[in-house]
Amino acid sequence: MPAHGPLGSVREALRKLRDAEETLRDAVDVARTAGHTWQEIGDLLGTSRQAAFQRFGRPVDPTTGVSMTDLKPPDALDRARELVAELVGCQWQEVRRDFDDRMRAAVGEHELQLAWAQVAGSVGRYEGMGEPYARSTGDHTVVRMPLAFEAGERTVQVTYREDGQVAGLWIRPPEE
Repeated sequence: MPAHGPLGSVREALRKLRDAEETLRDAVDVARTAGHTWQEIGDLLGTSRQAAFQRFGRPVDPTTGVSMTDLKPPDALDRARELVAELVGCQWQEVRRDFDDRMRAAVGEHELQLAWAQVAGSVGRYEGMGEPYARSTGDHTVVRMPLAFEAGERTVQVTYREDGQVAGLWIRPPEE
C-alpha cells in the first residue's frame, strides 16, 4: 500500500485516469484530423459512432458559432456526478438542492422516490456509473450520465442553467 494509505491510492488512480483520458482525447483528435470516421473510432472504442462523437466531438452551435463543449457552468460534469450519486443513494433532499424554482415546484422528494423505484422495478439494482458527456447550447448545458443496472441501462440527463441551477432532470433508456 502506498505511503499515503488508501486515499493516496485513490488520488493516484484518479490522476492516472485523468491523464489517460487526456491522452485518449488527443489520440482521437489526431485520428479525426487524419480523416478517420466516427464509425471507425466508435468501433475501436467498442461503442457507437454517435457515442464516440458525443464523448470526443467538438461541435459548434450552428446558430451562434459558439463551441458546444465550453460548459456553463464549467463544473457541470462534476455537479452531475454528485447529483447522480445522491440519486442512487436515495438522498432526495440533496438531489433537489440546486433545482431552480420551476423544478423545485414540479418535482418533490416523493416524485424522485417514485421515479427511482420505477427504474429499479424495470432494470433492477444499480451497478455503476459510466463516463458522462455534456454539450452547451445557449444558456444551458446538458449532461448525460450512463448508468448500468443488473438487467439494463439507463441514462440520467441533467440540464443546468448558466448559473448552475438544475432546469431539468430525466431518467431515460440509453441512447442508441
